[in-house]
Amino acid sequence: MMKKTKPARLAEDLGLPKSRAMEAVVKAELISAVLQEIDRVGITHADLAKRSGLARSAVTGVLSGSLQRVTIDRILRLVDAAGLEAHVKVRRAA
Repeated sequence: MMKKTKPARLAEDLGLPKSRAMEAVVKAELISAVLQEIDRVGITHADLAKRSGLARSAVTGVLSGSLQRVTIDRILRLVDAAGLEAHVKVRRAA
């Protein structure tokens, strides 16, 4: 299992705005959940592409960790296609 990185730490380490770091962390967590689920149930990238309406090459790119130009919308399509649902939890910053 991958170690979770906090957005503030990622922003500091990479010199990114905190909002961009938060986006990267959310995307990575969603993709990780999809990867775990498709591995658990045996769904192929081609199957996931058909279910999501995305091209297989796009699915493979997203699932390989290419976060450049990948929207949350596309990732959520993969979440849904994998039979998962995402929940967002917002809390006051420390």
